[in-house]
Amino acid sequence: MICTVTLNPALDKTVEIPDLTIDSVNRITTMRTDPGGKGINVSKVISKLGGSSVATGILGGDTGNAIRSSLEAMGLENRFRFVKGETRTNLKVIDPVNHTNTDINEPGITVSEELLNEFLEEVVGMITSGDIVVLSGSLPKGAPKDTYYTWVKACREAGARVILDADGELLAEGLKASPYLVKPNNHELSGLLGRNLKTPRELEQAARELMNRYGIARVVVSMGKEGALYVTGEETVYAEGLKVPVGSTVGAGDSVVAALAVAEERGMSLDETVRLSTATGAANVMCSGTQAAEYEVIEGLLSRVVFQRL
Repeated sequence: MICTVTLNPALDKTVEIPDLTIDSVNRITTMRTDPGGKGINVSKVISKLGGSSVATGILGGDTGNAIRSSLEAMGLENRFRFVKGETRTNLKVIDPVNHTNTDINEPGITVSEELLNEFLEEVVGMITSGDIVVLSGSLPKGAPKDTYYTWVKACREAGARVILDADGELLAEGLKASPYLVKPNNHELSGLLGRNLKTPRELEQAARELMNRYGIARVVVSMGKEGALYVTGEETVYAEGLKVPVGSTVGAGDSVVAALAVAEERGMSLDETVRLSTATGAANVMCSGTQAAEYEVIEGLLSRVVFQRL
């Protein structure tokens, strides 16, 4: 089983505003809403890849009900904990003229450490040895900074392989509990190690530092349009970025995480994992908002993936 955890979900409202101008009246030309939050995005893509997952997290209010209803309409299994307050709505502004993507994110609901611990017990109770747990995204107000350390540790002790996709202090704390796989981007990895990492070789060396320091099995370093590095204990693969028409970059990283989870569950080789995750990320960049790309699109990109061992 793959379980995705989204502690700070959102209803994503994506709008297009050609030639967005600050301090002026702007007109929206297109708009769509999608259930969002990084873990939820991962579950949506897993479904398109022919896999299944259980989406979990914390929801509240009418917005929370709308998110759950939308996931159920997609046929996605979910087990959310409802609390007082209103789940946030995030605005994603795409300017097709200036080729910019601007996120305006609400803070979301407030939770207590006690509530988080109760919910963690519920999630751990669902896990069996060999399951995959994806922990990703921001934390709600009131959550301790070491929340991901606590969750990674508990899920690992329950026998799960934990994929952690967070940034900044949240990632730094989570690393201390030795997740199975982490997916920082090049800027996040540079920040973690306190030096500017530019080349694939520098990034590979930094990834191996994390692996040796924290006992991590795999590190995937995303490099935007330049591609990604896949680092295991035995080898390193550099995959070039695919050139595709850009609909929205929001959720592209989540789609890569989804492919990594599916590949891990299916026992795919590293080469197969690289092809699937690269194609999945590119296919989702072609979509508007945080909707998940259809598998036919992903499949059509698999043969275009170019990679090499370092």
